[in-house]
Amino acid sequence: MMKLYWCPQSRSATALWLMEEAGLPYERELIDIRKGDQSTDAFRAINPMMKVPALVDGEAQVAEVAAICLYVADIAAGAGLAPALGDPLRGRYLQYVVFGAAGIEAAITQLYAKFDMPTVSAGWGSAERVCDVLDGELQKGDWILGERFSAADIVVGSGLHFAVKAFKMVPSRPSFDAYIARCEARPAWQRARAIEAAGG
Repeated sequence: MMKLYWCPQSRSATALWLMEEAGLPYERELIDIRKGDQSTDAFRAINPMMKVPALVDGEAQVAEVAAICLYVADIAAGAGLAPALGDPLRGRYLQYVVFGAAGIEAAITQLYAKFDMPTVSAGWGSAERVCDVLDGELQKGDWILGERFSAADIVVGSGLHFAVKAFKMVPSRPSFDAYIARCEARPAWQRARAIEAAGG
């Protein structure tokens, strides 16, 4: 059985939603980052970066939200969270799973720390460009892949919820609000939030 190492009010929210969408049996182990549990030798052996979430599946160990999403979505093939190899949508799917971590998180960091960087040097371009690209993409359909929900929406939806709604670091836009509302309406999202609220 898969084991998710997690902590409420952290990036673990994304992995928790993913696991609920995947529908596979899994167990959770709380790593209380506010008490320093992430610094134990046992957890550092799972993720040397001492960050949650992390996932153990038998002999496999996976850290980083995007990697966990890609791994689980492929294993949970019956959940339809990832286009299959050879599907023309696979490229876009991979792009936006990675963009959620490399683009949205970087843009949030830039906005939070209030630093400027030449757009040609920054891998994400700029926070404004990230928001403009997402705004345009989210006007094309309900989900990143059009009418098909995928793990890309789990990563992007979590990032936008964090940036726009939870911490109000990114100004709201109609496309963002509608997308976040669609994410929040999903039963798996609601189950994940209930688990998080209960702390375990």
